[in-house]
Amino acid sequence: MVKKAGILLLVAILLLPLQVYAGSFGKGDTSGTPGQWYVGLTPTDVDSSKSPVVFVHGLNSSSHTWWKDNDMYQIAYNHGFETAFINLYPTKNMWDNGKLLAEKLKQIYEYFGEELVVVAHSKGGIDAQSALVHYQASPYVDRLITLSTPHHGSQLADLAYSSWAGWLADILGSKNPAVYSLQTGYMNNFRSQTDSHANVYKDPIFTFGGTGWGTFGTSLYWGGLYLSSYGANDGAVTVANSRLPYAQEVKVADWNHSEIRLGSSTFRLFDQYLYENQTVTAYKTLAEPMDRQKHQTSPPTDRYYRGGTYKGSTSENFAVENHVTEATVNWISERENTELTLIGPDGNKHSSFEVTPASSKIFQGAYHHSIQLNQPAKGEWTLQAASPEEHYLLSVHYQSPVNQDLDLTVNKNMEVSILAQHQQTIDQNKVKADIRLDYYKKGKQKTKSLKWNDLNGSSSKKLAKLGEGTYNLTINLKGITKANVPFNRTIVTSVYIDSNGRVIK
Repeated sequence: MVKKAGILLLVAILLLPLQVYAGSFGKGDTSGTPGQWYVGLTPTDVDSSKSPVVFVHGLNSSSHTWWKDNDMYQIAYNHGFETAFINLYPTKNMWDNGKLLAEKLKQIYEYFGEELVVVAHSKGGIDAQSALVHYQASPYVDRLITLSTPHHGSQLADLAYSSWAGWLADILGSKNPAVYSLQTGYMNNFRSQTDSHANVYKDPIFTFGGTGWGTFGTSLYWGGLYLSSYGANDGAVTVANSRLPYAQEVKVADWNHSEIRLGSSTFRLFDQYLYENQTVTAYKTLAEPMDRQKHQTSPPTDRYYRGGTYKGSTSENFAVENHVTEATVNWISERENTELTLIGPDGNKHSSFEVTPASSKIFQGAYHHSIQLNQPAKGEWTLQAASPEEHYLLSVHYQSPVNQDLDLTVNKNMEVSILAQHQQTIDQNKVKADIRLDYYKKGKQKTKSLKWNDLNGSSSKKLAKLGEGTYNLTINLKGITKANVPFNRTIVTSVYIDSNGRVIK
């Protein structure tokens, strides 16, 4: 009874501009104040065996994500679970959010008087694990459930910080500490600090992953297409990156990154883990081998990027080599109504672009203008664009045998190699590369550029180490196939160098 009566007092203490009603509370809080947390309405018949559930949001989001256009809160309430919802910093990294969340989990634990189950979407799962492992929140939590959490980072974050797309992410407000920390290189460092920590086995972790990113023209399609070279994904996070070697994977299904957080999608699959007396098998025995879908570390070699700013009109050219079976052209910008005309080497014009808002939190506010070409003619293509003023990123995705001949690797000495061991379709003596290295030190960007004009007899190129931190590499390739047809590619990746000068992989 004291707990039920305490809800109104808690609301008053937190100065919430709302009333607490099942399924509708919190709708007056439009922004989400970091550190503010809400308690859901107490079910009429609380089962003491059911743990209180704390829901944690992801990148560029707030507690709203659990009840606005989402039935997760309502379903949890209907099933008799007490709930709490926390607002974290929407654009800060896992260290800032982990510290804040740990403080609030202690408060929520003291309010309910029992251990909590944390359910986290996307980056919220990283923030939650940071709180448990690095900020001593483990005593307040019984277990953690993550819904499409990029435990190993997101290759979309690497793209956001690349030389071609970084400025676009900046314009759209997506260049921030949260996105920076989601680069795969940065997350390699986080994993090295976390997975070996003494606290990592104290709270069982249960993971979910999604494989649905829709059909051509849907909002998550482009993210899914970009990530497809890394394996199955939900349009924002790959299945491989949603896994941890010491966690139990509950389910991978045909959810996209937004659907996986819906109560109607996943609640019935994890509600069995929300009970206090639920027996959890010894932590390590829950692990399922990650080799069911090998965690790919090599970045994709099937893309070409260009970007910039213009007023009035501009054009970009790209090559299509022989034996390309399909090419997807995607123009990303802040403009919804750009006039685009694609002209093939045969003079034929294409203007039927699908326009969809970007659903990725990393390019939030942008629009995708996409067109798919089947059996495109080989040679030079031109994309003409017209708009009063526009910032853009052009992406071309190729299905081609050339992709198999390219393989970017970065070793522990920061030596970069570009070619696969054996080339079937390209002339390695005619491949040239421009390499740009972007590095941030104390918030300030440092850039190094170099040319790799002749790969003949040169298997690697050593890059400079500028200090501890994340290094984003953008490599632009030009070459000739053995059929004497030009090709272009852009390869993007990131690595982390620790304080001892070691590359963390």
